[in-house]
Amino acid sequence: MSKMDNLRAMREAKYAEAQKRATSAPARPKAAAPVAPPAPGVEKTATSAAKPVVESEQSATEELCGHRNMSGRTCTREKGHAAKSHRYS
Repeated sequence: MSKMDNLRAMREAKYAEAQKRATSAPARPKAAAPVAPPAPGVEKTATSAAKPVVESEQSATEELCGHRNMSGRTCTREKGHAAKSHRYS
């Protein structure tokens, strides 16, 4: 048997094993049913408590440049900076 025949046999064995595993895999769980919305009184208190936190986060992100490099890091300089380079963190 040649080297290529050995490689082909190994590839076919791996394929057969993968097919066997795929057919015997357990079924995926179904998506959870949507939860009923909370009472109107509860909803108002929850949004009023969370609203100032969201606004402060937005103001903090609006002050930064926000440019992303290839690795996903963001620029920490102020928005609209005049410098040619970015500072990533």
